[in-house]
Amino acid sequence: MNDDSSIDFISFEKLLREQEAAGNALTVLGSTGEALNINADERREILQFVSSLKLKVPIMVGVGGFNLAEQLSWIKRLNEFEFEAYLLVVPLYAKPGIYGQYGWFKALLDAAAKPCMLYNVPGRTAKILEYETVEMLKNHRNFWAIKEASGSEEEFAKYAAAAPQARMMSGDDPMLPAFSKLGAKGVVSVAANIWPTATNKYTSQCVDGVFIDHELWDAATKALFTASNPIPVKTLLHKLGRIASPQLRLPLSAKDMPSLDTLMELNDKIIKWEQAAV
Repeated sequence: MNDDSSIDFISFEKLLREQEAAGNALTVLGSTGEALNINADERREILQFVSSLKLKVPIMVGVGGFNLAEQLSWIKRLNEFEFEAYLLVVPLYAKPGIYGQYGWFKALLDAAAKPCMLYNVPGRTAKILEYETVEMLKNHRNFWAIKEASGSEEEFAKYAAAAPQARMMSGDDPMLPAFSKLGAKGVVSVAANIWPTATNKYTSQCVDGVFIDHELWDAATKALFTASNPIPVKTLLHKLGRIASPQLRLPLSAKDMPSLDTLMELNDKIIKWEQAAV
């Protein structure tokens, strides 16, 4: 964002190009942070802007909210672009059960023209992605993957068992080493916003079963949640001169980040780790 809370497309492109250079796929307009504070016109402008860049990495776009008609309209709009996948989160606030979730996800999957990743994030939605719902949807042609962000190895294993064909992805950077041992093929990452190349290497090491630097990465990734995401990310990016302003849209505020001292120290350590990593 610019200081006046308008969208800073110059800084946005810089961040997108960083991810492209690192070889990282992108998630745009996800369900965390400010995507819910962006109006329909702005969302369309963002889609058009990202599409115009012709980035050479896959792009996934978020589908969230709690109004089915609005999300079906959003998917119809997304189908007009050449993005690679959609991220479908458990409906917000409503706390639906097995069959409510099934009807919601089936309607979105039916409408989608691209593969879809179902997203379990009970810390945000106040409701888990029901295992029975996953089992009911597992053979849908557009059910591609699961982003699991419960923070529990036991829960991750249950989702993997409920939909054996789904590509399992960690939704938590700190959990990637543990989730990789249970079949995770990657991470939908917060840390990559700060450390695109280092996180790429971290992910590869975890998936390949050779990762050993647990203490550093556990501290660094957890430090990105000392305030609500994306407050720490944006304040650090601004401090490093990679975005023009740390501005967020209310109810998020950069003033809720008490100090950057620890993150700056960990940033230096991650950069050194990146330089030494194979």
